[in-house]
Amino acid sequence: MISKNLLRKIVLIFVFLIGAICFFDEVSYAQSVTAPAIPSISVNFNAGNNSQNMSEPVELLLIFTVLSLLPSIIIMMTSFTRIAVILSFLKQAIGAQQSIPTQSMIGLALFLTFFIMAPVGNEAYQNGLKPYFDKSITQEQAVVNIMSPVREFMFKQTRETDVKLFLELSKDESLKNDNVTLEKIPNSVLIPSFIISELKTGFQIGFILFIPFIIIDMVVSSTLMSMGMMMLPPMMISMPFKILLFVLVDGWDLVIRSIVMGFK
Repeated sequence: MISKNLLRKIVLIFVFLIGAICFFDEVSYAQSVTAPAIPSISVNFNAGNNSQNMSEPVELLLIFTVLSLLPSIIIMMTSFTRIAVILSFLKQAIGAQQSIPTQSMIGLALFLTFFIMAPVGNEAYQNGLKPYFDKSITQEQAVVNIMSPVREFMFKQTRETDVKLFLELSKDESLKNDNVTLEKIPNSVLIPSFIISELKTGFQIGFILFIPFIIIDMVVSSTLMSMGMMMLPPMMISMPFKILLFVLVDGWDLVIRSIVMGFK
């Protein structure tokens, strides 16, 4: 007679063996089914003789690089710096820092920059971008043709003293002479010279804009002191007179005309 404990052990072992066989059978079946579904991956690094396939990715990379640097290019190599400085001084001279939104001033400076730089941009497009898109010139020649009108514009607006400053600071001995032409000046010298010249011109025009408004402030302050109104802020009284003077002389027309004609 087989005892109950021995029978129970045999049944448990039998059940365990059946479960293990079923489990491993399902695993092997799943592997046999899914294994053919795994795709094979192969990477071919041999470009062969078709080197033209690499031009489009490189061109896209260059385009995105230029787009990422576009704000810096607009600020450093166009008329934007001078216009922004002049409008900033004008806003401070009137005393309307809170009344005139900064976004409006930046937008006005940006569109004035587009207006002033339109001939330069058109020349760069006709001589550089358009022939390159037509596959008539190489990338190197396109860059030279695009930079040529921009360099000419910067050179016309740059003071000779600023160019000489960076030529003296340069370590290139071939540039340290008085007969350096535009073709020999590198961009590393021309661009900072142009920026300094634009800042200097913007400060000079800003000083001229401050003079009539300072006179109004002095007159109002003297009048208030003579009347004994020392607790009354002079800015509160002078600001309406400044705005009135600016509107009567058509200040926006005079300022914008002076800015645009300064680049002609």
